[in-house]
Amino acid sequence: MTLMSIGPEAALLAIIIPALASLLILLSDKHPDIREGWTLLASVLCFLSVITLVPVILNGHDIEYTLFNIYPGLSIAYNVDAFGLIFAITSSSLWILVSIYSIGYMRTLNEHAQTRFYFCFAWAIFGALGIAFSKNLVTMYLHYEILTISTYPLVAHLETPEACAAGRKYLYYLLTSGCFFFIAIIVTYWLCGTTDFKPGGILSLASGSALLLQALFLCYLLGFMKAAWMPFHSWLPTAMIAPTPVSALLHAVAVVKAGVFGIIRVVCYIYGIDLMHALNLGIFLASLVSITVIMANLFAIGEDNLKRRLAYSTINQLSFILLGVAMLDPMGIMGGMMHIPFHGYMKITLFLCAGAIMAITGKENISEMAGIGRKMPITMIAFTVGALGMCGLPPAAGFISKWYICMGTIDAGMLIFLAVALVASILDAVYFFPIIKTAFFDEGNFDERDSGHMERSRAIYLFMIIPLAITAIFSVILCFAPDTLHVFELGRLAMINLFGGV
Repeated sequence: MTLMSIGPEAALLAIIIPALASLLILLSDKHPDIREGWTLLASVLCFLSVITLVPVILNGHDIEYTLFNIYPGLSIAYNVDAFGLIFAITSSSLWILVSIYSIGYMRTLNEHAQTRFYFCFAWAIFGALGIAFSKNLVTMYLHYEILTISTYPLVAHLETPEACAAGRKYLYYLLTSGCFFFIAIIVTYWLCGTTDFKPGGILSLASGSALLLQALFLCYLLGFMKAAWMPFHSWLPTAMIAPTPVSALLHAVAVVKAGVFGIIRVVCYIYGIDLMHALNLGIFLASLVSITVIMANLFAIGEDNLKRRLAYSTINQLSFILLGVAMLDPMGIMGGMMHIPFHGYMKITLFLCAGAIMAITGKENISEMAGIGRKMPITMIAFTVGALGMCGLPPAAGFISKWYICMGTIDAGMLIFLAVALVASILDAVYFFPIIKTAFFDEGNFDERDSGHMERSRAIYLFMIIPLAITAIFSVILCFAPDTLHVFELGRLAMINLFGGV
C-alpha cells in the first residue's frame, strides 16, 4: 500500500472499528468465546489501522475527513496530526493487551455482566480515538461525552451499593465538567468564528479582553476534569472499586489521558504559546499542577490499598505531564507529550500487576503482600519496572520523558518548578520502594513449596501474566528505543509544527 493510497477513510475506519465491534459483542452474548474473539480481533485491527497512518503524517501529508457541517465554522470533522497519533497509538495498542488480560481476570473471578463490560469498553475506545483525531472542539466534545457515558457502567460494574455510589460520583463530576467544556466552546466560537485546532492557536489578544481569555482558560481546565487536578480529583480514587481492567482503562488507556490531552490541545492549538505567555497562563497552570503533584504524592504515601495508592500516583503523574507543558518550552512540551504513552505503558503494568495479585491471591492491601514477590515473581518484577519508571529511573521509559520535562523547566528559567519535579520524583520513591521491599524481602505467611508457582498454577492466569509482562518489557524498550512505536518521531514533528525548526 502506497502513502497516497491511504486516504482519510483510513482514519475514520480506525475510529469506527470499536463501535462496530461493540455490536458484534452484543450479538455474541450467549457465546463467550466468540464475544471475546470479536474483542481481540477489533483491538488488533484498530491498532493496525492507526499505525498505518504514521508514515503518511511523517511524510507531511494531511489526513482530514468531514462528516457534516453544522453551521459555518462548526462541523463534525476529523484530522490526524502528530500529537493526535501519539494518543491514538497509546490507546489502540494498550487495548489489545487489556483485552487479553480481561479474559483471564473476568473468567478467574467469574464476573457477571461480561458482555456489558466488553461492549462498554469498546465504546470507551471509540470515544478515545475520536478525541485523538478530532479536528475541532465540537467533535472532541462529542467523543468526550461518549467516553464519560460509556465508562460509567464500567465504574459501577460490581453493582454493590459502594460501586453504584462510586459510579454516581464519577458521573456527577465528569458531566459537570462537560458543562464547563460546552460553555468554553460557545465562548471560543463567539470570539473566533471557529473551533478548529491550529498550531499556534486561534485566539489572540484581539479576540477579547485579557480577563475574558483568562476566565475562559479556567473554564477549559474545569471542562477537562478528567485530568484529575486537585481539588477536582476525588472521583478517581473512588472509582478504584471497579474491576482492574477498568482501572487500567481509566488510568492508562483512555479516560484520564483524554483529560490531559484536551488541556494540551487547548494550550498549544487554541491559545498558542505566545498568547499563553502574554496572559501569564503558563505560570498559572504550572502553579496549579505543582500543588497537585506534591499533594497527590503525600496522599499516596498514606494509602494501604494498592489500587488507591496507584490512583494517587496517577493524579500526580497527570499533573507532571501538564507541568512540562506549562513551561511553554519545546523540551517541556515534548516531555509532556512523551509521558502520555510512556506513563500509559508503565501505569498499566502497575494496575495489571495489582489486579493479578488480587485475582490470584485475594490480597488488595500492601500490608498483606509480604513475600508475594517470591510467590508471584513475574508479576512483581514487572511491578518493579513500572515503579522505577514512575520515579523517573532507568531502565523504564519514565526516565526519558521526565528528563525532557526537567530540561524544559531549566530552558524556561523556572528552577522552582525543577525543584517541584525533583521532589515529586523522590516522593514517588517513598511510596513505591516500600511495596517492592515488602514483596521481595519481608517474610510472608505461605507454604514455601508453592513459592514461584502461583502464576502458572492455572492456565487461565496466563491471560493476566503475559500482558503485564509485555507492558513491562515495552516500558523498558521505550527507554532505550523511544521511537519503537513512532511516538518520539511524532513528538518531534509536533514540536516542529508548534515552534518551527526546533
